[in-house]
This record gives sequence, structure tokens and C-alpha cells, in this order.
Amino acid sequence: MSQTTIHAAKTYLSRLIQRACDGEDIVIARGKTPLVRLVPVDAPEQGRRFGSMRGRARTDEAFFEPLPAEEQDGWNQ
Repeated sequence: MSQTTIHAAKTYLSRLIQRACDGEDIVIARGKTPLVRLVPVDAPEQGRRFGSMRGRARTDEAFFEPLPAEEQDGWNQ
């Protein structure tokens, strides 16, 4: 565990972020009192996964029937 002051954290923030991303435990303190821990967040999933909805959505024969005339008029405006 590495502890640093708020002032040093402001000065070297990018370095501390890199060290935290590399797995080091970074604690930011006010004086000698620890306040917060700097940890990386989980990376979001990249892109789409094809087939992720497979088996979850169903359609019946009514899906393929034409829309009633009043609904078609709304789409043609």
C-alpha cells in the first residue's frame, strides 16, 4: 500500500492513476489521516455481442400482417 498526501496527489495524479491501474493500492491522505483509496474501475464491455438476444424475443404470425389503415396513415405523415 502506498500513501500520498492530497498535495502530492494533485501534482502527480496521472502517475498515481497509472500505478493504480497497474494494481498498486494507492491511498490519499490529509496529513497522516487516510481519506480515500484510488482504484481502477472495471472497463465497460466493448462493442456489441451478436446473438445476445437469441431465444429471448418471439414473434407470431400477426407480426408479419400489414398494419391497419389508420396506423399506416400515421407513418406516412
